[in-house]
Amino acid sequence: QLQLVESGGALVQVGGSLTLSCVASGESLGDRTVAWFRQAPGKEREGIASITASGASATDVDSAEDRFIISRNNAENMVYLQMSSLRSEDTAVYYCAARTGSSFSLAEEKYDVWGQGTVVTVSS
Repeated sequence: QLQLVESGGALVQVGGSLTLSCVASGESLGDRTVAWFRQAPGKEREGIASITASGASATDVDSAEDRFIISRNNAENMVYLQMSSLRSEDTAVYYCAARTGSSFSLAEEKYDVWGQGTVVTVSS
């Protein structure tokens, strides 16, 4: 059974950078599409970016603009989220999630495997 574990969350200053990692275990990511979501305090969870098995990616402009980059290493069963020019509003719990299928999606209900989340705090 596929399991996902996120890491890399930290306290970082405004304007800083951070890379989050998501490692899959139990089985290979295979042809699953993986996405990063986040949930800020008092807000609903929102999708940031998704990436297919072939490496094609899509990013939500509103939440990430061009500051966040999603990537994956299929050989190592890893997915990453590189974040730069961080703002206080980026403070959130960040989750990775996987779904069967090769199409982009940032709809939560389409993802059936979730990690436990990693906390990113951006302070001034």
